[in-house]
Amino acid sequence: MSPTDAERSPLAVALAYQQEDGAPRVVAKGRGQIARTIIEHARDAGVYVHESPELVALLMQVDMDERIPPQLYLAVAELLAWLYRVEAGESLPPPQV
Repeated sequence: MSPTDAERSPLAVALAYQQEDGAPRVVAKGRGQIARTIIEHARDAGVYVHESPELVALLMQVDMDERIPPQLYLAVAELLAWLYRVEAGESLPPPQV
């Protein structure tokens, strides 16, 4: 695979949050066809898919089933807060994270 193919290969990371965890966990991640499958399953389940190459690149470094590091709390919190407002019926542009 050439570098240009790798650059075009989609990446995806799925997070899950439960209050007792203290921070969101990485529950799925992958590139290429695995990323496409993660995105497809999320959309089929009605889960919002946010596109942020920078955030995904950072989250790809987190091991599966591990909590996100404190350095990413603010970015993920902004995204989750926006999502909760959208689910409550507000129409807002997505955050730039």
